[in-house]
Amino acid sequence: MHGDDHTLFLAGLAFLLAAVVSVPIAKRLGLSPVVGYLLAGITIGPAGFDVADPHVVITVAELGVVFLLFLIGMELQPSRLLSMGRYIFGLGTAQLLVTGLLITAVGWSLGLSLPGAFIAGMALAMSATSIALQILNERGDLPSGYGQRAFSILLFQDIAIVPLLALVPLLAPAAARMEGEPMMVAFKAGAAIAAVGAMVLAGRYLLNPLFRLLARSGAREAMTAAALLVVLGAAGLMASVGLSMALGAFLAGLLLSESTFRHELEANIDAFRGLLLSFFFMGIGMSLDMRVLLPHILPLIAAAVLITSIKFAVVFGLYRSDHTTRTDAVRAGAVLMPAGEFAFVLFPLALTNGLLSREQSEFLTATAAITMMIGPLVFAAITYLLPKFRRNAPEPEPDDFSDADGRVLVIGFGRFGQIVSQCLLAEGVGVTIIDSDVEMIQSAGRFGVRIYYGDGTRLDVLRAAGADQAEVIAVCVDDREAADRIVDIVQASMPHVRLHVRSYDRAHSMTLLRKGVDYEMRETLESAFSFGARTLETLGLEREAVAGLVSEVRAKDRARLQRQVEEGLYAGMDLIPNRKLEPEPLTQPDKPARPLNPEAQDVLTHETEFSG
Repeated sequence: MHGDDHTLFLAGLAFLLAAVVSVPIAKRLGLSPVVGYLLAGITIGPAGFDVADPHVVITVAELGVVFLLFLIGMELQPSRLLSMGRYIFGLGTAQLLVTGLLITAVGWSLGLSLPGAFIAGMALAMSATSIALQILNERGDLPSGYGQRAFSILLFQDIAIVPLLALVPLLAPAAARMEGEPMMVAFKAGAAIAAVGAMVLAGRYLLNPLFRLLARSGAREAMTAAALLVVLGAAGLMASVGLSMALGAFLAGLLLSESTFRHELEANIDAFRGLLLSFFFMGIGMSLDMRVLLPHILPLIAAAVLITSIKFAVVFGLYRSDHTTRTDAVRAGAVLMPAGEFAFVLFPLALTNGLLSREQSEFLTATAAITMMIGPLVFAAITYLLPKFRRNAPEPEPDDFSDADGRVLVIGFGRFGQIVSQCLLAEGVGVTIIDSDVEMIQSAGRFGVRIYYGDGTRLDVLRAAGADQAEVIAVCVDDREAADRIVDIVQASMPHVRLHVRSYDRAHSMTLLRKGVDYEMRETLESAFSFGARTLETLGLEREAVAGLVSEVRAKDRARLQRQVEEGLYAGMDLIPNRKLEPEPLTQPDKPARPLNPEAQDVLTHETEFSG
């Protein structure tokens, strides 16, 4: 093995070892794996073992971000993306402009030139797409309301990098500006539009026939190669006209979002995405130049804290103005705090065009890298502390129930309680709804639903809400212990009121029936019956036959539950539908089986004795 090959081999081993070790440690400490990767990068970078050039690592590992955006594009659909337009161009524009101008003002006041401060402000106002999406994916928050808004802001930033890259040469001093620059900008804009158009046409007319042809060949490696070719080709095309590689990959994924081959493409790309993304984060950690960092550590930390605070405050304010909950606004602020990957592109470009000095560029680059460390740590702290603040917060006083006179008292206004309430209100039945989640009450109020604040496990709140006069109390909370406590209180203090209770699972249903509630329903029972019925219909069974089968299963399930209440959990096993098929040979063998070894002889002997 030659020397260079040996060095490359050891560097690869160092990266894999760092990835394997850092994630379990970060998880054990309750931190995001992103933090583990960043710290691992510092350890194996120039400040530590110095296993590779960080700039080379980041250049290659940026493909992880490209693959991530491709997969996210496939998760979306064009119609869904259009529905997010208000967030992309509303929240996205507001976040970038407000944050960018605030940071610009700070930079100008600290001695940067106005054009340099503006580019620095816009670069730092952008957020780290890789870190934000990794955190959202880890927690499963990307489909949530705040996750979709955060993604919209990130997508707008990827689009905004195009005019920002074109703006840097235009803001350059006259001595550094090239002649004919406006014509060059116009040419690049035309090339970008043509490239996007070419991608749309290729996605519409070429990609599906290509994958169909490869699928018929049966060569899985060809499908994998084609998937990589599509992602890297789209990224390369966008990069050649000055657009973001990640944006190109996102468009490619979006064009394939309704393809019949999307799931196989996801499986082929996902393994590459995870590994390269971990290398990307380690490359960012490696890029921290300790020669710049250590002599100016206090100003750098102060600058990073100031920038992340500005970004957090702006995102929090925008989310609250969009009627999201305080918790979602706090999480979004933490997710979007880190400076984006494009800072590492804009600062060198600004240096080349004379907008920043070398010292200023290095200082801003180090500051951006530190914000990437701060963001995941703050998010981890917020995730840990939010539940504790909720538990320790002083409980507000219950609402005034003087105008509450519903025939039905609904306790809990989550997913289950909302549907129950809709049925009752549609019939014009008087309903009093109470819930202890302040944010849920605020959200429901915006849709015109009147909910009272109150803890349904307190007897005084139940009486104030009219439980004594109600005909039915519908317990729809999603907490088993809270439901049992409400049942005990109602049965002890107002036994004449009928109790309908949402059950957590089968064992909980048995407990509620033993308590003597009037009606209980497992929260997933009827939806599972409907799901099974539709599946049978899809397989070709007649609707009447399916209805009979489901009715039979429902009746047996209820009979078994009653026997379990009386005899225990393992009673009624004979009522479980179970049609076990015994396989039989299509033709009888001409010769008896002959053992090939002593173990086979032992098996055959035992089977003969058992069948005899």
